[in-house]
Amino acid sequence: MDNGMKRLMRSRVNRMLCGVCGGIGEYLNLDPTLVRLIWALCSLASVGMGVILYIVAAVVIPEDDGIVG
Repeated sequence: MDNGMKRLMRSRVNRMLCGVCGGIGEYLNLDPTLVRLIWALCSLASVGMGVILYIVAAVVIPEDDGIVG
């Protein structure tokens, strides 16, 4: 049952570690490399808080099941 809403999912295609930045990039229609760069800069600026948030996001955000529609 598809209600037409986008869902935030970890990417299976655009992944380097767990697919969090790739999934965010797909959800926001942005280049995943740009999302990774922004995430890394925010991690450095916040003294590593981005790493903790990435781990939490990897656990909380479900992985894309690959089923379309």
